[in-house]
Order: sequence, then C-alpha cells, then structure tokens
Amino acid sequence: MWFLKAYIRAIDSFTERSGRAVSWLTLLLVLVVVYDVFTRYVLSSSSVAVQELEWHLFALLFLLAAPYTLKHNKHVRVDVFYARLTEKHKALVNIVGGICFLVPFTLMVVFASLSFVGSAFVILESSPDPGGLPYRYLLKAAIPVGFLFFFLQGSAEIVRSILVLADNPDTTEKE
Repeated sequence: MWFLKAYIRAIDSFTERSGRAVSWLTLLLVLVVVYDVFTRYVLSSSSVAVQELEWHLFALLFLLAAPYTLKHNKHVRVDVFYARLTEKHKALVNIVGGICFLVPFTLMVVFASLSFVGSAFVILESSPDPGGLPYRYLLKAAIPVGFLFFFLQGSAEIVRSILVLADNPDTTEKE
C-alpha cells in the first residue's frame, strides 16, 4: 500500500511542478498575440513566424497542461450524474473511465506518434512557409511527451480511486 501512495505522491508532485512551469507559457502566448495584433493593425506589418509561434505555444499549453488539469479535476466532464455520486461511486467511475478510455487512448497516441516524430527529426522538419519557424520537429516531440505525462497522471488517478474503494483515503487527497 505504501508503494501506491508513494507513486501517487511522486506523480502528483511532478505534475504540479511541470504544470506550474507550463502555465508561464500562457503569459508568453498573450504577449505574442498582443505583439502580433499591434504589428498587424497599427504598423500594418505581419510575420508568419509570429503567427506560427502563437499556435506553437498554444499546442504546448494544450499538450503539457492536460495532466495538471486532470490532477486538479478541472478537465471537461459531463457532471450531470457524476456530481451526485458518492465518493466510492465516483472512484468506480474514475477507474472504469481511466482503464477503458484514458489509458488506451494515451498509450495509442504515444506509440502512434513516435514514427511521426521520428520522421520529423530525421528530416529536421521546419515550417514549409517562407519566414516560418525552424525546428518544427521539436514541437512535434511534445506530442508523445505530453501524452506520456497525461498517462502518468491518469494512472495516478486510477490508483488514487482504487485506494478510495479500499477505504484508504488518508494520503490519496490531491494537493
């Protein structure tokens, strides 16, 4: 039992630290968008690289912040029935959903994206647009990394729910 609790604490700690670090990309994204709007509408100048940077930052936010949202239970959920369930029933729903949907989906994306990312690294893929950003292969590498982190947090949530069902909630609470 101690191993499961240690696993949850380790994954939660990693997710918390990485989520807080990734959250700074939001500020950077806002600044880049403000810069883009200013140069486009005030200076009548536009940059493909700046526009690509906007969606690169958004992609990184989406991929790397997903485990943090799962940890804090802020992900999208149909709460019509779930909110009325007891803690044990919620734990059961989380276990079934995690095992049937989250784990297979995240592992499928990780493994399916490896050849996609590998090909991008082999050709040192960059933007096909003139003036676009180089190193697109680094952005693509965030796909398996983000989904691997999501898988880890999902597995911690499954273990946490198992401990709730086993009437061992003392260290299963989220930070």
